[in-house]
Amino acid sequence: MVITIDGPAGAGKSSVARKLASRLGFHFLDTGAMYRTVTHVAMQKGVDLGDSAAVETLAAALEIRLENDRVWADGCDVSVSIRTPEVTRNIRYVADIASVRQILNHKQRSLVVSNDYVTEGRDQGTEVFPDATCKIFLTASPEERARRRQRQLLANGQEIAVEQLLAEQNLRDAQDQNRDVGRLVAADDAITVSTDGMDEAQVVDKLESLVRAKLPSDG
Repeated sequence: MVITIDGPAGAGKSSVARKLASRLGFHFLDTGAMYRTVTHVAMQKGVDLGDSAAVETLAAALEIRLENDRVWADGCDVSVSIRTPEVTRNIRYVADIASVRQILNHKQRSLVVSNDYVTEGRDQGTEVFPDATCKIFLTASPEERARRRQRQLLANGQEIAVEQLLAEQNLRDAQDQNRDVGRLVAADDAITVSTDGMDEAQVVDKLESLVRAKLPSDG
């Protein structure tokens, strides 16, 4: 069984999805971390992000392991490295390559075959898991999302002005909404939840209520 949570960057999808999975007794699949990992490794190896074939080859060979809050690339812990602004600015080059999306989508589908998952990303409910049991589209105002991103970076020792983060976020939103592949859009059967004015616990409570209403065993 799969529960998808899609939405724009900074909406809090990863932390909320992780806690929701714990509440439900499901596994958590952070698909954004997979794209960040490919981007980070490509940058570290000096791969030209404009060379689709080179990035595709790297993505196909790369072993990505997700476990709790940690991410490994070929056995190396990249949990913090993949969250830098540099990776954020360059991830679109990787995410726009159709063949790379196909490779990572296949990896994601393979992971959920034998277990129940809460998965989050940009096109989980529309492209990767169109038959998901419950689909959520999680969003918040641009200003709120930029402030959340700033707090996340500060927790990792990176201090960046909220104005810069907002400008970068607005650019990424426009790019995400107009992509040829993996476009950011709510699935027709998704439930849209705006988290403005809600703390994380309230958001998780809301989503748990929505999901449990759709679970066959919780009738």
